[in-house]
Amino acid sequence: MNVFATSILCSILTLSTSGCMAPPKDLDTSLAHQSAQDRYVVTLVPPPAPAAINAMHTWQVKVAAPDGAPVSQARITVDGGMPQHGHGLPTQPLVRRELASGTYLIEGMKFSMTGWWEIKLAIDASRGADTVTFNTVVRDPATSR
Repeated sequence: MNVFATSILCSILTLSTSGCMAPPKDLDTSLAHQSAQDRYVVTLVPPPAPAAINAMHTWQVKVAAPDGAPVSQARITVDGGMPQHGHGLPTQPLVRRELASGTYLIEGMKFSMTGWWEIKLAIDASRGADTVTFNTVVRDPATSR
């Protein structure tokens, strides 16, 4: 095989397997965290069925004070991406409304491939501005049965 064909084959193999990086074995995928400056306790609520690849879905986020009291009228922005790949979310999810006291709807979530994703929330409410990051692992529905 000549050098050109070998380099093409290596490139194809690299691209076809680059989405298969395993997340760290000790990755914290819990759905409740204290914010970075301990101003809020934040719970992420994924959709009832696992999120399908390349499909839009909604999540909920619950924001409470450390004493458990719901935090209303928070302004929340959503960011994130794949740390192992160095790219962000394929969409720009938005929090447009509060469903109930301290419970907000995140619309426009989408994952473009399987693997480890971070969901980063910036919260600005009565206790001040703070951030929190959640880890989620999106699996291929065909292989997770």
